[in-house]
Amino acid sequence: MGKGVKAAVIGGVFAVMVGGAGYGAYNIVSALDGGSSGTAGSAPKSGPPSGDEVEETTEKFFSAWEKGQAATAASYTNNDAAAETLLTAYGEAAHITGVKITPGTASGVTVPFTVSAKVSFEGKTKPLTYKSRLTVVRGETTGRALVDWRPSVVHPELKQPDDTLVTEESASPPIEAVDRNGTVLTKEKYPSLGPVLDTLRQKYGDKAGGTPGVELVVRHAARETADTPLLTLAEGEPGKLRTTLSASVQAAAERAVERYGESSVVAVKPSTGEVLAVANNRADGFNAAFQGRVAPGSTMKIITAAMLIDNGVTSMNGPAPCPDTATWQSQTFKNLTGLEPNESATLADTFMRSCNTGFIKLVDEEPLTDASLTAEAEERFGLGRDDWQTGIVSFDGKVPASGGPDRAANAIGQGQVQMNPLNMASVTATAITGTFRQPYLVSPDLDGRQLATAKGLPQSTAAQLKQMMRLTARQGTAQEAMSGLGGDIGAKTGSAEVDGQATSNSWFTGFRNDVAAAAMTEEGGHGGDAAGPIVADVLRAGG
Repeated sequence: MGKGVKAAVIGGVFAVMVGGAGYGAYNIVSALDGGSSGTAGSAPKSGPPSGDEVEETTEKFFSAWEKGQAATAASYTNNDAAAETLLTAYGEAAHITGVKITPGTASGVTVPFTVSAKVSFEGKTKPLTYKSRLTVVRGETTGRALVDWRPSVVHPELKQPDDTLVTEESASPPIEAVDRNGTVLTKEKYPSLGPVLDTLRQKYGDKAGGTPGVELVVRHAARETADTPLLTLAEGEPGKLRTTLSASVQAAAERAVERYGESSVVAVKPSTGEVLAVANNRADGFNAAFQGRVAPGSTMKIITAAMLIDNGVTSMNGPAPCPDTATWQSQTFKNLTGLEPNESATLADTFMRSCNTGFIKLVDEEPLTDASLTAEAEERFGLGRDDWQTGIVSFDGKVPASGGPDRAANAIGQGQVQMNPLNMASVTATAITGTFRQPYLVSPDLDGRQLATAKGLPQSTAAQLKQMMRLTARQGTAQEAMSGLGGDIGAKTGSAEVDGQATSNSWFTGFRNDVAAAAMTEEGGHGGDAAGPIVADVLRAGG
């Protein structure tokens, strides 16, 4: 092909190259140049890459990466634009040089490797070593063997598409976070506190009296997520930040969530609102304990029972019949399999056995409306107003006014209701004291923020809720999980069905003396199966 013809062809497909995927554009040029994708008109390869292709692709990718040739390395991936941006930042913004990559033994199309390099900034240099892995795939349009691009290829702590690496003077001075008694809290000793401590540093580093150092960090795409430090080139002077956490309760929470995957737990002190522990065991590192937004299942019946009592519909010893089924506006609700109906049940019995139909049969009683549950949640329990100031990012629940079938579903913690363990620990604290005290992790005295307020519950309502929770812990659905705990104890179980999940989420909230805790385990089953033992372990340590 003559130069003029070749130029004309390239010009004619320029729009395709710009608008299409990076590897598609590379294929056009490669074909014209007689590259590895074959001659023009030849059918692209298909099927998984061979062992030789995996080895050749990774060698070329690693070689270009080691040489700092970001564009060339990116051309061996299936997203060259994103790869080039991050690999360029690797050398320029992160100041990482002297890269040496040692591949491990491939497992099929996956290749583990070790990176050894150095980070240099303003005359300070530190070695950097870490492990990662990549996968080689077949290009969809080119048939080439390509690195399946994702940020974690460059570093395992890069988890979101726009996460990047930066070396500079720290945005916030380091902190020495301590618990309520002065015990130092570290990521090493309390691993699930890592994101919390990073956020506390970001928010309070400049208020704790420290001075910044120089660090290599992961700068996350989500602005509310604090930088994740990876390497310290120059130590800053940490300032001391006192939290409300209890080291002993936190340790118990860490151990408890490790028993069940995708679990979160929070413990609070009902008499003050202070957060005693927050722990997560999640593959995504998300602080679901404070920021989760999922249906809480039957733990919601604490608020629904309060609504029924406060509006004069029934009382703890008043009627709340528990039939097999209950129909609300053409939707039929059932109880958990095996729950015996009881047409003579009181509210305490219906609560203790977690009878769905007993609550649903009462939600249309006068003077209740579509907004009654919302009003109870907002005005009495301080939920759903987006005004909690805990000290870190948190979600304060959602109980929207709902008509139709969702009015009944909301009453049993399904429908449109959204909560997290922080919210439900607070609900328990309000229920047993009658006073809403907004949970917080750092004293508002440090930064002058205003804590949320709500009018709380009449003492007669709180007394009835507390007694019903006591009965549930001693005789009801929470009995097994709470067995062996001494002191003044109470609890409520819950399981929440989620679309697309074969097994329901497990929920549990309870109290022991002046500690309230709540936990959630994704696909954990009934409340007492997974979340219950987590809460019991935390209460055992703190109550």
